[in-house]
Formats: sequence, structure tokens, C-alpha cells
Amino acid sequence: MDKLKRVLSGRDAEEPSGLAEVIDATSLGWGTRVKGFIACFAIGCLCSILGSCLLWIPKKGLVLFAVFYTLGNIASIGSTMFLMGPMKQLKRMFEPTRLIATIVMLVSI
Repeated sequence: MDKLKRVLSGRDAEEPSGLAEVIDATSLGWGTRVKGFIACFAIGCLCSILGSCLLWIPKKGLVLFAVFYTLGNIASIGSTMFLMGPMKQLKRMFEPTRLIATIVMLVSI
């Protein structure tokens, strides 16, 4: 379990103790990260489902769908930042093997 925590937090290799203490003091605890992920992901799913349901409202349906579905996607993507941190998330999203998928996803949002 410790290995999984180190990989998801971006600390695969062992670091010097001074730097490790600074990182541990300034980061969220594992339980807080999981709770934040679950809450943000649930909000994202709820917004996406709500947007899909609001699509069928006459006249304003398309606008409501676009707003809620976009907020749901952003919240769902943001939820993974709780597990691995924002900088590591952005670095992984813009790796050469994922660059095209990231660009397509961002343009479609």
C-alpha cells in the first residue's frame, strides 16, 4: 500500500529525509486525498447526469446541457488531481504519448 501511495503522489524513489519532511508537511494526508477525490468525482458525475437530463428542456436545454456537462467533466478531471497532485497530473496529461488525446479532450470541452 505504501508503494501505491508513493507512486500516486509522484514519489517513486526514496528522497532525502529533509525534502521528504517538507513534502509531507505541505501535502494532504492520504485519507483527505481519497475523500477529496470521491467528493469531486461524485460532483462531476452528478453534473454530467444533470446536464444530460436538462438537454430535453425546450429552448434553454442546449445551454444548460453545455454548462453542466462541461462543469462535470472539469470536476471529474480535477478529482484525479487529489490523488497525484496538480503538477504531476498536468505533466502526465502533456506527455508525448497522451498529448493528442489531451488536446482533443480540452478542445471538445
